[in-house]
Amino acid sequence: MRELKVVELDVDGKTVICQNDSGERFTLRVDDRFRAAARGDRAAFNRSADQTMIDVEVHNVLRPRDIQSKIRAGASVEQVANASGMPIERVERFAHPVLLERSRAAELATAAHPVLADGPAVLTLLETVSTVLVGRGLDPDATTWDAWRNEDGRWTVQVAWKAGRSDNLAHFRFSPGAHGGTVTAFDEAAYQLIDPEFARPLRPVAPLAQLDFDAPATPAAPAPAPAPAPAPRPEPEPAPAPEAEAPKPAKGRKAKARPTVPGWEDVLLGVRSGGQR
Repeated sequence: MRELKVVELDVDGKTVICQNDSGERFTLRVDDRFRAAARGDRAAFNRSADQTMIDVEVHNVLRPRDIQSKIRAGASVEQVANASGMPIERVERFAHPVLLERSRAAELATAAHPVLADGPAVLTLLETVSTVLVGRGLDPDATTWDAWRNEDGRWTVQVAWKAGRSDNLAHFRFSPGAHGGTVTAFDEAAYQLIDPEFARPLRPVAPLAQLDFDAPATPAAPAPAPAPAPAPRPEPEPAPAPEAEAPKPAKGRKAKARPTVPGWEDVLLGVRSGGQR
């Protein structure tokens, strides 16, 4: 064990400051057990230890007012039950009216008007958010609204929606008042929802195909065998070329008839050229 030395008493008088050899400091709360140990009273020290255990057990059993206070501040029934160790049925019994109060506050906030740079908008918060989600291809009816009261008494309103597999949250501050009251964006997602220009998209996600993981996988049908290629048609034999006809001899031009010159005998005997006398 490492030894600690008492350095000083805190200004509140309820804490002793100790220090080890390396200069590291520690605090020790002054209670009945510490006083009994300082006096060397072992019996009082043991009684104080038993009382401390009882105080811890009683502290874990929350009063109905404490349960409702934690639920109104935004805690869930499961969170309160786990933190206190109480049965969840007991927490639910006191948390139910507060959960109705939170639901009513969220409903009133949807009818409030978002505060823009130039003043409250004409549309309500519900109408504004629905318009933006429809413009981004989302279902406005799938949103979830919730509200809880802060330490300053004001309400924080939360809207949750899903885009693909992404869970989105936006938070507003709700101030009840005339004509439904007003809501002010509290984070970047809320600013984008009430942006009148709708210039910045809210993390668009491509829709995913709905797959049925429980259905057994069916074997894929075998691909049909390719049809055999048609046999090539035989090429038609070329028709025999017609025999070239022998060229007909060109008709010669008729010689111009010349007058028959009678022979010498015909002249003497008086015979004509045609054989006539």
